[in-house]
This record gives sequence, C-alpha cells and structure tokens, in this order.
Amino acid sequence: MRNEFTAVIEQEGEWYIGFCPEIPGANGQGRTVEECRENLAEAIALILEDRREDGLRGVPPEALRETVTVE
Repeated sequence: MRNEFTAVIEQEGEWYIGFCPEIPGANGQGRTVEECRENLAEAIALILEDRREDGLRGVPPEALRETVTVE
C-alpha cells in the first residue's frame, strides 16, 4: 500500500525541521533535507500504526474488517 502525505520542511540554523499537516504530531528533523524527510516519514508511520491499534481496541471479533484503498 502506498500513502502520500505533505512534508513541510524549513531550515532553522544548521537543522532542517519538518512536519506533516495531515498528521497532527508528526514532526521530523535532520542535518539534511533527506534526513529530515526520513525522520518525518518514520514519525508518520509510527503515529498511524499507533492510531490503528488504538482504533481497533474493543472492536468485537465478529465485526467485519476490510481494507479500503484511497487513491
């Protein structure tokens, strides 16, 4: 599955600081744009994984679960 999100990256001194407006709390930083982008992608993945696990707690076992693809 492929997901695309917006990365907003700004330089602050010697560091690049990034965030994702679609995923509140997803932030990254790095000494290079690429390092910042990689850290931001990791933060997004961790947040989405946590939200998925949290959202599925308490779902009855008999409930239908399907994957929905958005393009």
